[in-house]
Amino acid sequence: MLLNVQGITVNYGSISALRDVSLWADQGELVSVIGANGAGKTTLLKTVSGILRPAKGNIEFDGRDITRLRPEKIVKSGVVMVPEGRRIFPDLTVKENLELGAYTIKDRHLKKTLFELVITTFPRLKERLKQHGGTLSGGEQQMLAMGRALMGDPRLLLLDEPSMGLSPIITREIFGLIELIRREKSISIILVEQNAHMALEHSQRAYVLENGEIVMEGPSSEIKHNPRIIDAYLGV
Repeated sequence: MLLNVQGITVNYGSISALRDVSLWADQGELVSVIGANGAGKTTLLKTVSGILRPAKGNIEFDGRDITRLRPEKIVKSGVVMVPEGRRIFPDLTVKENLELGAYTIKDRHLKKTLFELVITTFPRLKERLKQHGGTLSGGEQQMLAMGRALMGDPRLLLLDEPSMGLSPIITREIFGLIELIRREKSISIILVEQNAHMALEHSQRAYVLENGEIVMEGPSSEIKHNPRIIDAYLGV
């Protein structure tokens, strides 16, 4: 077990955003978290990445308790988040954006290896290295955000709504790249996504988050055939 989240509760003032949430992920596994807006999905990722602190519970990564670590320490340990809305630096070039993703890496050879990995995985970025990030299409910006995360040499990627604002065709391309990263690089992925169909199609296991609580979990192949999930999230 690479990631083990045990009974975390996260509060915003007097409001509980997450209540006794537990989940886990193995090495090289893609785990999806689906749910409506306001269910607590982004809060979950922010807590794992150290941006938020839980009031209760603990988080272990590779057997080490990271619950109280600062975000930069968590990144150095191998947990990297791709935030909702991509959050690239629009006035920097593609290459400069990628280089910022490796700010924790001191080994120059490793940086070069990671850079080659990124432009091989996202060949479209190679064609736009000197282009400003803000001039890229939405899909290309998502590739850049994911590439920047890969530059941090992650063992676990936290992806927050990677399909947001993208067309169905580009969404399928992005999910294909996510699957490629997981399969070829054996990087574990926690995927938060409102596109439940795509999330369940590409993940091995899934959790359903409603009003800050896990209400269902199991193999994605089973959850996507659950009548309650079909009615609430899949629209068929």
